[in-house]
Amino acid sequence: MPISADKARVATRFVAVLTLLSVSIVAGLVAGLLIWAGQEADAVSAERQLALATLTISDLREKIAHNQESVTVWDDAVIAVRKSQNDEWIDYNLGSWMHTYFGHDGAYVLDPTDQPIYQFSTHSNAEPYNDVEGVAATLAAVLRQQMREGDDSDLTDRILSQGQADVGIVAGRPAIVSVKPIVSDTGEIEQEPGREFLHVAVRFLDTDFVASLSEDYLFEDMHFSWTKASGDTKASLPLLAASGDPIGYLVWVPYQPGTHVVHRIAPIAVGTLCLLLVLVAGLLALLARRSQKLAERDAKMNHLALHDPLTDLPNRVLFHNRLDIALSDRAEGAFVAVLYLDLDHFKQVNDTLGHPAGDAVIIEFANRLRTLLRSTDTVARIGGDEFTIALPGLRNVGDAELLCDRIIDTVRKPFDIDGHQVFIGVTIGLAVSPSDGGTGTELCRKADIALYHAKSSGRSRYAMFRTEMDRMLQTRRDIERDLRVALTKRDQLQVHYQPLLNAHTDEITGVEALLRWHHPTKGWLSPEVIIPIAEETGLIEAVGEYVLREACGAALLWPALSVAINVSAIELRNPAFSSKVAALLLEFGIEPHRIELELTESALTDPNGICDHNVKSLRLLGVRIALDDFGTGFSSLGRLQKLAVDRIKIDRSFVSGFGRANGDEAIVQAIVELAKARGLMTTAEGVETAEQQSHLKQMGCDDLQGFLFSRPVTAHEISLILTGRSTAKSA
Repeated sequence: MPISADKARVATRFVAVLTLLSVSIVAGLVAGLLIWAGQEADAVSAERQLALATLTISDLREKIAHNQESVTVWDDAVIAVRKSQNDEWIDYNLGSWMHTYFGHDGAYVLDPTDQPIYQFSTHSNAEPYNDVEGVAATLAAVLRQQMREGDDSDLTDRILSQGQADVGIVAGRPAIVSVKPIVSDTGEIEQEPGREFLHVAVRFLDTDFVASLSEDYLFEDMHFSWTKASGDTKASLPLLAASGDPIGYLVWVPYQPGTHVVHRIAPIAVGTLCLLLVLVAGLLALLARRSQKLAERDAKMNHLALHDPLTDLPNRVLFHNRLDIALSDRAEGAFVAVLYLDLDHFKQVNDTLGHPAGDAVIIEFANRLRTLLRSTDTVARIGGDEFTIALPGLRNVGDAELLCDRIIDTVRKPFDIDGHQVFIGVTIGLAVSPSDGGTGTELCRKADIALYHAKSSGRSRYAMFRTEMDRMLQTRRDIERDLRVALTKRDQLQVHYQPLLNAHTDEITGVEALLRWHHPTKGWLSPEVIIPIAEETGLIEAVGEYVLREACGAALLWPALSVAINVSAIELRNPAFSSKVAALLLEFGIEPHRIELELTESALTDPNGICDHNVKSLRLLGVRIALDDFGTGFSSLGRLQKLAVDRIKIDRSFVSGFGRANGDEAIVQAIVELAKARGLMTTAEGVETAEQQSHLKQMGCDDLQGFLFSRPVTAHEISLILTGRSTAKSA
């Protein structure tokens, strides 16, 4: 027994020691494993934070340059800085606006000799450019050399102009300095390479930027330091200049998920060795959850980088990635369609109900699109009210057209926003691969052209890309460019005049001034071609002033005649239009009642009241107002009683319908009788036959105009007609 007892005690002790040793070894191994895992997690987290901070600063440099291009690649900016005296315009567009909208801390405009003509800075130095000149001068010199050499290797579809940027010290503070040339966006303004005005943007990296970075990406105690942090408790990112030398450091306390976990479990592990395995499993699960949170955070960041924050739809980058995949995976005989969508009248929603209501419309529109698409389709938001859709694997192009119709129909239904029923429309451009191209870039370009064509045709519709659309767009661009040249040279534009005859005496009582353009390669172009392009490109006021001035000059040749001049609704929306007309009449010495301005009814229904104010001012002056093309568009006999005009011009479409079974004679008779009841004069357009002349005379129409009497002719030929050396009918 004693032996047996000793043996038992020895065995017990052996088991106890072995157990204690085993538990200690296991605890040590587990503790060591946990510490190692925590350190590895800390290292991974630190590397990610370092990479994130580096990427953010790199993105900031590109973002500043991109922000600059929104105002430096602009004809108006080139003109303004050349004049150098429009400080208010420069400050609003190139200076303080850059701070207000983009958060830039400084903005400067340098002339071709690198002397500042404009200075803006958020600090109070009287000559703030002195602080940035040390960095900006070097960048400006490199940029000018690049411009002189014509080096455009850095240009892409996102980078529109050359530029130089660097990290440096400005006013004793670290900053990103970016220099961009102020260049023409149309290419119409000639600039000597290397002699452009330059725009300098400054963004400090030590205050607001650090606070924003710390808040957005959860950097703890981030701040700027001139020296690198010492020890393992702080992380440092050097801010490197182009020379490779650090100008300072961003310092922060790195996020240490592993250390936090180990500190939390250590007391439990020491106190409860018997539960070690359970605790280890739990702690490993906790560590896994921490890693999962890091992974979820990364996934969220990636999601935000590829999706629109308002609608959670894919953004432009993700759309093009998926489109490229769809094109590369396209099966033989299948189609890939791209739709470009643009909401109609969306700006009116923002203007009348506010941007929150506009955001609600965008969200609801995105939700409606989702319900119409397949799981394999991609819809993306690429702009304020612009969307794109990729339809892969189509077996029939008609499916894409059917979808366009469904989208247009679903948008016609009102949007209920905060108790308001909002009505908008959508215009769609459609391009299909392989017929319209094999690359995403080409498909998107052609879908955009089709969208432009659909808008030009009246909106709330869709258009499929056709080859002639590309040619038509290029033709319109060529005509726009040539029209700008014609307005400067004035040797191609002419004003012709078509006589107006008294219906009862056959005497010429006036003329209508009509614009003609003798294009150097396309020959004579009519107003039907010129005016829409001029209105779309902002040239209509220059064109209108040219016609008005020419017509006033011609009116001096014919003292007994009135002169009718067509006026665009865009001209009439200019608050200074009536003053401009009054100044021209005074300059030429013409009695106001001899001038008759022809307007469409859309111009007289301007909701802002500017057109109505101009019309009233002109009528008080004595200028007569005629309602052109009456009977078309929104015109009605009931509305005629409310319009402040002196003459009604009956549209040629009614005159050409005489003798047909469509009741045009009755319509014209009603217009004439109502005009007489209101004391208004009437003119019938498009008179081409003696029968039409006779009918209109019997109806009581006052004046007639048309090819029966004369085509539009030059002022010289009108003078010949009036002196009897030519006849109106043969002219």
